[in-house]
Amino acid sequence: MTNTRITDAEIMERRYPVLVREFSIRKGSGGDGEFRGGDGVVRELEFLRPMSIGILSERRALAPRGIFGGHDGERGVNLLLRRTGHVVSLGPKNTAIVGTGDRLRILTPGGGGYGSV
Repeated sequence: MTNTRITDAEIMERRYPVLVREFSIRKGSGGDGEFRGGDGVVRELEFLRPMSIGILSERRALAPRGIFGGHDGERGVNLLLRRTGHVVSLGPKNTAIVGTGDRLRILTPGGGGYGSV
Protein backbone atom coordinates (compact mmCIF):
# COMPACT_ATOMS: atom_id res chain seq x y z
CA MET A 1 0.00 0.00 0.00
CA THR A 2 1.25 3.48 -0.74
CA ASN A 3 -0.01 6.90 0.25
CA THR A 4 0.10 7.94 -3.39
CA ARG A 5 -2.69 5.51 -4.23
CA ILE A 6 -4.67 6.14 -1.02
CA THR A 7 -5.93 2.56 -0.99
CA ASP A 8 -9.64 2.29 -0.12
CA ALA A 9 -10.48 0.78 3.26
CA GLU A 10 -12.59 -1.93 1.59
CA ILE A 11 -9.65 -3.01 -0.59
CA MET A 12 -7.29 -3.13 2.42
CA GLU A 13 -9.71 -5.29 4.39
CA ARG A 14 -10.31 -7.62 1.46
CA ARG A 15 -6.62 -8.14 0.59
CA TYR A 16 -5.08 -8.23 4.08
CA PRO A 17 -6.12 -9.58 7.51
CA VAL A 18 -6.72 -6.08 8.89
CA LEU A 19 -9.63 -3.96 10.03
CA VAL A 20 -9.44 -0.27 9.10
CA ARG A 21 -10.36 1.51 12.35
CA GLU A 22 -9.82 5.04 11.03
CA PHE A 23 -9.14 6.71 7.70
CA SER A 24 -9.60 10.47 8.01
CA ILE A 25 -8.10 13.88 7.32
CA ARG A 26 -5.51 15.00 9.88
CA LYS A 27 -7.11 18.39 10.48
CA GLY A 28 -4.78 21.30 11.17
CA SER A 29 -1.62 19.45 10.11
CA GLY A 30 -0.90 21.83 7.21
CA GLY A 31 1.37 24.80 7.96
CA ASP A 32 -0.16 28.25 8.35
CA GLY A 33 0.45 30.92 5.73
CA GLU A 34 -1.29 33.15 3.24
CA PHE A 35 -2.03 29.81 1.59
CA ARG A 36 -2.25 27.04 4.19
CA GLY A 37 -0.44 23.76 3.50
CA GLY A 38 -2.56 20.69 2.81
CA ASP A 39 -3.59 18.41 5.67
CA GLY A 40 -2.24 14.89 6.01
CA VAL A 41 -4.32 11.79 6.77
CA VAL A 42 -4.80 9.47 9.73
CA ARG A 43 -4.95 5.70 9.20
CA GLU A 44 -5.35 3.17 11.95
CA LEU A 45 -5.24 -0.53 11.13
CA GLU A 46 -6.08 -3.34 13.56
CA PHE A 47 -4.41 -6.68 12.86
CA LEU A 48 -6.64 -9.75 12.82
CA ARG A 49 -3.78 -12.28 13.08
CA PRO A 50 -0.08 -12.26 13.95
CA MET A 51 2.16 -11.03 11.12
CA SER A 52 5.21 -9.02 10.17
CA ILE A 53 4.72 -5.41 9.08
CA GLY A 54 7.00 -2.79 7.60
CA ILE A 55 6.83 0.98 7.20
CA LEU A 56 8.87 3.18 4.89
CA SER A 57 8.00 6.85 5.23
CA GLU A 58 9.46 10.36 5.25
CA ARG A 59 9.02 13.67 7.11
CA ARG A 60 8.99 12.09 10.57
CA ALA A 61 12.16 13.84 11.84
CA LEU A 62 12.05 17.04 9.76
CA ALA A 63 8.82 18.92 9.18
CA PRO A 64 7.68 19.82 5.65
CA ARG A 65 9.03 23.35 5.23
CA GLY A 66 6.88 26.40 4.73
CA ILE A 67 8.17 28.96 2.21
CA PHE A 68 8.13 32.73 1.82
CA GLY A 69 7.07 33.18 5.45
CA GLY A 70 4.72 30.21 5.60
CA HIS A 71 4.90 27.92 8.63
CA ASP A 72 6.08 24.32 8.55
CA GLY A 73 3.55 21.51 8.32
CA GLU A 74 3.23 18.92 11.08
CA ARG A 75 5.66 16.02 11.04
CA GLY A 76 4.37 12.51 10.45
CA VAL A 77 4.10 9.92 13.22
CA ASN A 78 4.01 6.11 13.07
CA LEU A 79 2.78 4.40 16.25
CA LEU A 80 2.36 0.74 17.10
CA LEU A 81 -0.42 0.43 19.69
CA ARG A 82 -0.07 -2.94 21.40
CA ARG A 83 -3.24 -4.58 22.68
CA THR A 84 -1.56 -4.53 26.12
CA GLY A 85 -1.68 -0.70 26.09
CA HIS A 86 2.03 -0.26 25.34
CA VAL A 87 2.75 2.35 22.62
CA VAL A 88 5.86 2.10 20.41
CA SER A 89 7.02 4.90 18.10
CA LEU A 90 8.25 3.15 14.97
CA GLY A 91 10.03 6.15 13.46
CA PRO A 92 10.15 6.63 9.69
CA LYS A 93 11.50 3.21 8.65
CA ASN A 94 10.99 0.03 10.60
CA THR A 95 9.65 -3.51 10.74
CA ALA A 96 7.78 -5.18 13.58
CA ILE A 97 6.01 -8.38 14.52
CA VAL A 98 2.40 -7.68 15.52
CA GLY A 99 -0.19 -9.80 17.22
CA THR A 100 -3.94 -10.11 16.93
CA GLY A 101 -5.53 -6.91 18.25
CA ASP A 102 -2.42 -4.74 17.88
CA ARG A 103 -2.91 -1.53 15.87
CA LEU A 104 -0.77 0.60 13.58
CA ARG A 105 -1.61 4.33 13.67
CA ILE A 106 -0.11 6.38 10.84
CA LEU A 107 -0.37 10.18 10.84
CA THR A 108 1.00 11.50 7.56
CA PRO A 109 2.66 14.93 7.51
CA GLY A 110 0.88 18.10 6.46
CA GLY A 111 2.25 20.39 3.78
CA GLY A 112 4.19 23.55 4.52
CA GLY A 113 2.35 26.87 4.21
CA TYR A 114 3.11 29.51 1.58
CA GLY A 115 3.45 33.23 2.27
CA SER A 116 3.29 35.34 5.40
CA VAL A 117 0.17 35.25 7.53
